[in-house]
Amino acid sequence: MALLTSPTFDRVQALKEHREKLLEKRAQLDLLLANVEKTLAACGGKTEMSDQEKFMGFKQQLVEENERKYGKEAREKYGDEAVERSNQKVLNMTGEQHEKLESLSRELSEVLHEAFKTGDPAGELAQKAADLHRQWLCFFWDEYSREAHAGLARMYVEDERFRAHYDKDQPGMAAFLRDAILVYTGQNN
Repeated sequence: MALLTSPTFDRVQALKEHREKLLEKRAQLDLLLANVEKTLAACGGKTEMSDQEKFMGFKQQLVEENERKYGKEAREKYGDEAVERSNQKVLNMTGEQHEKLESLSRELSEVLHEAFKTGDPAGELAQKAADLHRQWLCFFWDEYSREAHAGLARMYVEDERFRAHYDKDQPGMAAFLRDAILVYTGQNN
């Protein structure tokens, strides 16, 4: 309330910014609605969806699922603008980029599991896994920082959801990845 009554508050500018955000949301919803309508028509045999249309729907679904699971939390932590930029990066991803991301995810998993067997987060394999993780992040982040990468790695251990994901096949994997990333980023003080 104090913000609204502040003499420096520019109500017109605030409304313009709010309008822009609403228009962006509407465009996303229009795209999703069109995709659902095409899917329904394709299910009814009235039309066929192109691979590109299916891929657009897949990306939209991925963004929405991420928003449902982590959106509020991510927006509180990183801000609306950073989350929207990440969402746009996913929505603008090409099929070729998606294939590269999938390949990178598999390679990261394989290298991380091999590195874990060595028990050395500073070792060559663990550092390769940390670099692969950085490459993977860059598909979602519009700019990389060692500090943010280290912070995310710490969250993998501190947040039980992420720890459970990394530890599901091998207990201790989340902590190992964190330690490898902390070495990689030089943030292991």
